[in-house]
Amino acid sequence: MASKVADLLYWRDVPKTGLVFTGLVVGLACLFQLSAISVLSNLGLSIMAFTLPVRLLYKAMTVVHLSDGEHPFQSYLDEDSTLTDEDTVRVVEKIVLLIATLITELKRLFFIDSVVDSVKFILLLYLLTYVGVQTNGLTLVISGVICAFSLPLAYRLQRERIDNIIKAVKLLMTRVTEIVELVVSLAKPPPASAPAPSPAPTPKLKLKAK
Repeated sequence: MASKVADLLYWRDVPKTGLVFTGLVVGLACLFQLSAISVLSNLGLSIMAFTLPVRLLYKAMTVVHLSDGEHPFQSYLDEDSTLTDEDTVRVVEKIVLLIATLITELKRLFFIDSVVDSVKFILLLYLLTYVGVQTNGLTLVISGVICAFSLPLAYRLQRERIDNIIKAVKLLMTRVTEIVELVVSLAKPPPASAPAPSPAPTPKLKLKAK
């Protein structure tokens, strides 16, 4: 499954990727004017409007002995899309692990386990408030689909230049993080010094009477 998604994102099969990309963008754009139910039902009708006449045509050709009776979509019917028990368990484990990791990370950010990471999270939330004012969720989804299909292709074509930019950004982020951590460490009050131990009393010598 992951290999098929990678093939789509990297445009290894251009006709198939173009069909999937166009269908996703057009379908999401239709949601601006129509409900999700209307879009899905019309999409299903469009597919059936193509597959049913083709199937009937092949059936008629078989009756008049112009075809050997081969099903036009047999390759799609023979494709195994079922999940075995092991695959199902593996998928469920990955989903549960992702949910648990997300909950743990949110707890760490909201309850200030690391000041630097929580400050970054606050800045991200603050920027998202402006994004929410300018756009809606559907626009973000369409933008995400376009980026998912365009950025891997751009990276493959300009890999060296993009790697240099990423290294420069990582170096800048590392320096900024070090500066913030230094400021936070300087702002912390110094630890209270432990009280010095009191000197042990000197033993008094008793003089023996002669």
